[in-house]
Amino acid sequence: MTGNLAVRLHAVTKTFGSTLAVSNLDLEIPTGSVYGFIGPNGSGKTTTIRMILRIFQPDSGTVEVLGADQGDCADNRVGYLPEERGLYRRMKVRELLRYYARLKGFRNCDPEIDFWLKRLGATDWSERRIESLSKGMSQKIQFIAAVVARPQLLILDEPFSGLDPVNLELLRDAILEIRARGTTIIFSTHEMDVAERMCERVFMIHKGRKVLDGTLDQIRSMHPANELRLRMSAATPHLPELPEAVHTEQRGQFIHCTVAAPSHSQQILHRLLACGQVEHFELLRPSLHDIFVRIALEGAHS
Repeated sequence: MTGNLAVRLHAVTKTFGSTLAVSNLDLEIPTGSVYGFIGPNGSGKTTTIRMILRIFQPDSGTVEVLGADQGDCADNRVGYLPEERGLYRRMKVRELLRYYARLKGFRNCDPEIDFWLKRLGATDWSERRIESLSKGMSQKIQFIAAVVARPQLLILDEPFSGLDPVNLELLRDAILEIRARGTTIIFSTHEMDVAERMCERVFMIHKGRKVLDGTLDQIRSMHPANELRLRMSAATPHLPELPEAVHTEQRGQFIHCTVAAPSHSQQILHRLLACGQVEHFELLRPSLHDIFVRIALEGAHS
């Protein structure tokens, strides 16, 4: 393993016919981290994951996983929860989980199965057939199947898709528990608020090229705050002219203003104070969602 890295991609390129899926990609994922993968549909995110899983081989460059730059997709040290869910519907829950554990060479797996069934509130499902489970129940079982063999690297593709808020929190806590054991987690999602809550670092790919890679603080620092949220008192019925505002929009009880530069916020504040009472004035840092949309829209017009 290179240094303290679980995954390292160097100058990786992958094409499908005339389509360039991933272009000259460099990526380093530290051991023990929760690393978010984000990107629009068709961006190259899934292709990158499948190269890490060795389902695909790169046309050029190297993909190093858990210290090895070669291997096959049946690596016993890697767990995978695919976005396209699929379980053997006629198997019973415990029978299926044993099957998945033993595929990874984990023979004495019943204590681990019992732990996860209890941890996710599924102990009573042990002898039920998969086809009798609800969608949410099946999703929990598929998650257990991905983690039951105690992988060193766990790849989760949209793990919260379709879950209600209670089960989402249950699964979120389970993921953080796995990370506390030392497992490296790649977390692929379209939900930016989930990525902000779960991930220490985030990688964004767009049109096959890396456009973001770093901690959330590092990423936000590259996109300066440019939005104001403000509210005037009821005694000030009309907003004054704000030439420094590029765009102004009413959102519920607040007015949101986009400014060309953060320094313009002080000029706007002086104008507001000159004409009435300011009840709320806040300079907002861009969320990961805002940054994602901005990059995706810029890319669409480039």
